[in-house]
Amino acid sequence: MYRFLLTPRWLGVHLFVVLAVPFCVFMGSWQLSRFEDRMNSHHVAEQAPKAAASAAPVPLATVLPDTKAQVTQDTTGRTVTATGRYDTGHQLLVPGRDLGDRTGYYVLTPRRTAGGAALPVVRGWLPGEASSATPAAIPAAPAGDITVSGALQPPENTGTQGVQSAGGLPQGQLGMISAASLVNVLPYEVYSGWITVTDATAPLEPVPPAAPSNTGLDLKAFQNLGYTGEWFVFAGFVVFMWFRLVRREAELREDTALGLIPDQDPAAENPENAENAAAPGKLEEALPGD
Repeated sequence: MYRFLLTPRWLGVHLFVVLAVPFCVFMGSWQLSRFEDRMNSHHVAEQAPKAAASAAPVPLATVLPDTKAQVTQDTTGRTVTATGRYDTGHQLLVPGRDLGDRTGYYVLTPRRTAGGAALPVVRGWLPGEASSATPAAIPAAPAGDITVSGALQPPENTGTQGVQSAGGLPQGQLGMISAASLVNVLPYEVYSGWITVTDATAPLEPVPPAAPSNTGLDLKAFQNLGYTGEWFVFAGFVVFMWFRLVRREAELREDTALGLIPDQDPAAENPENAENAAAPGKLEEALPGD
């Protein structure tokens, strides 16, 4: 009953199934490996700030020798020391920043280094609205040349939580901590990274360092997981349709053998015969006369 499986048409179907199923399984496995890689990166990124914070502090010049040097994933969260003088005349407030379940603002004070460039330093966080802050509510920055230590952070971007990139902030406020934003408000060169101090002066609260960017469990990771399921479903669907078509063909042939499905009218197979059958007069005209 299943000899039809060896016909050329069905051999083509078998070949398609044999090629399609392993391909779907391979693609599903590859997408699953991509998801696992992102999970591992997310785990490493979560541990990176803790490991970086426990490492011995290093001078700023070790990780950022000049203003053109970039903060990498390996140096993000690393505790660095910088010696210089706070420029309180260009102190900025960064509004709309959350700490726990409270909303407040960062206090950012540029720190001029020996080379003349400035390192943005977030001295801490205060609750409330930045627009309502008074100079008396913000602790003054230490005067003179001192050494400060803090966790190194990469420049913020439009995807960073709390960033206000639309502009329109009052003078003295900053929506995004980055050299590209600070170069418009500071009269000197600025390092690409910034630091959040380890020990904040009360009532300032220290801002915890963030994990490196592009290593978290983002939408792309869940897309990889979704694609994994889709490819495995495709593989199962191909096998299901193969069984379904085989069963349908077998039932059709069995019903035909039992006479449950009538043979097709020969006239329907040949339109010329059907036309002649419908017009017997034409057949008589074609016959030779008596």
